[in-house]
Amino acid sequence: MLAAVAAMFAALLLAAPAASATTATPDATSSATSPGATDGSEYRDRISGVVKNEGTPLEGVKITATGNGYEGEAETGANGSWSIGVPEQGAYEVELDESTLPDDVALAEGQQNPRTVTFAGTSNITTLFLLGEGIVVQQESLASAITERAVAGLSFGLLLALSAVGLSLIFGTTGLTNFAHGEMVTMGAVLTFGFAALGMPTWVAIPLAVVGGAAFGYVQDAGLWKPLRRRGTGLIPMMIISIGLAVSVRYTVLFFLGGGTQQLPGAQSPTLELGPVSIPQNTLISLVVSLAVILVVALLLLRTRIGKATRAVSDNPALAAASGIDVDRVIRLVWVVGGALAALGGILWAYYRPGVSFNMGQQILLLIFAGVTLGGLGTVFGALIGSVIVGLFVEISTLWLEADLKYVGALVIMILVLLVRPQGILGRRERIG
Repeated sequence: MLAAVAAMFAALLLAAPAASATTATPDATSSATSPGATDGSEYRDRISGVVKNEGTPLEGVKITATGNGYEGEAETGANGSWSIGVPEQGAYEVELDESTLPDDVALAEGQQNPRTVTFAGTSNITTLFLLGEGIVVQQESLASAITERAVAGLSFGLLLALSAVGLSLIFGTTGLTNFAHGEMVTMGAVLTFGFAALGMPTWVAIPLAVVGGAAFGYVQDAGLWKPLRRRGTGLIPMMIISIGLAVSVRYTVLFFLGGGTQQLPGAQSPTLELGPVSIPQNTLISLVVSLAVILVVALLLLRTRIGKATRAVSDNPALAAASGIDVDRVIRLVWVVGGALAALGGILWAYYRPGVSFNMGQQILLLIFAGVTLGGLGTVFGALIGSVIVGLFVEISTLWLEADLKYVGALVIMILVLLVRPQGILGRRERIG
């Protein structure tokens, strides 16, 4: 089922070049009046915004972005929106050309122009220039920007949820806090890149990578975790072993892949205009695929015998075994499903970042743990809700926080919630002692 959904994702992704002819933004025009300047429409990483004066969009206002040896330029369209693509992440200086504003319009007092924006693990940064008194403009432009960031945050949260659900299932059935789960995320992206490098089409490479992720989960349990469980190894030593496994897999990938960032086929996708929201096509596809897979997993857990057995093992392994459930078989299946979900999450994460690197799983692991802990340890639906909250906060917070601080803000929210509700949002209170 997961492979079928992955094949659907690949098929949608392959349609991106064809869709680019019909998804051009009619309301945003670009300009290249300066020598060497471009709007960077071929790049995925984008700086965007909306220019309005007292709620009225301003057309033809010139915006430039400069940095990392690159200069991009665009003009606002009829809806006041503008977007500049940049070739790589980093710091860029964004400037609004005040000479292109109408004669009776000026920047609001205190507006920084030019200003510096910094990419950090996201493909889109929104920056707003307030005009006039700034109050009405702030309300209109901020509402539009929040809508765009909320859509991106929902996509990012569901992407996190794919990996978080697998991690939560593993914790619920075994009690293991698996620090190697980030490398299971990396494995999906690395396998996709490797299969594509061998000449396989994307619609074949992605399902094979998901199957490879499932096989990685199977091998881990069969070769390592099951023997340790039989020997009665404690959870703390097993957690330390998972850290060692994570480090060994990470640097094995570094040895073969190198330290650079590689791009998957179709990483550069057109930007779609859905009413007031501008969203990269890959981000929209990621949202749809993540939601579809999560719904399938939820139905399997709630409606099938193996799903009910999994929930029984998660609640009480000893009682489940006494009831005739093969606990080892259930745990093995959980590792397989967890590996497949993590691999698919890694593929989507590679398209969202975008790029494949040896430590990409390590970069996202803390947010996965945050989603699982916030929702409630061992609860699958808690992991889903917690991950969506983390994703939304991470993306929306970029409107006010520096990009380098957005992950810190998500973790602070997790800490504050746990101070009030230590068991997490959907976790159950348990008496200790």
